[in-house]
Amino acid sequence: MNDKIDTPHTLRTKDQHIIEPQPWGRLEWYVSAAIGNSEKLTVGLCVLDPGQANGRHWHPTSDEVLTVRKGSIIHTWNDQEFPMEEGDVISIPQGVVHNARNVGEGQAELSIVFSTAYRTTEGEES
Repeated sequence: MNDKIDTPHTLRTKDQHIIEPQPWGRLEWYVSAAIGNSEKLTVGLCVLDPGQANGRHWHPTSDEVLTVRKGSIIHTWNDQEFPMEEGDVISIPQGVVHNARNVGEGQAELSIVFSTAYRTTEGEES
């Protein structure tokens, strides 16, 4: 068991989040190999503006778990659509083409976790 806490690498305050503005909203990154605080997973937040959707995409190197924290979306998985509300969770296997569309009146916030610290994306995420 590792009792040492290496604060510069394990603790990140909200002002240290990596923000990536997108035409449909933004991505915020908290944990990844690129950030330097994990070699095992990637953790972030996807914010979709009202009426907006991120592009259809897939992750060739990882699974993704998406949790709706706020709002309501339609999640597209290959050719199927799933309405999702606050608290709903979907586990997306590696390689499945997917995206999310905000169908609510306010911003939708989606927690996103990937099974690798080296997340890659193919398709039109932005």
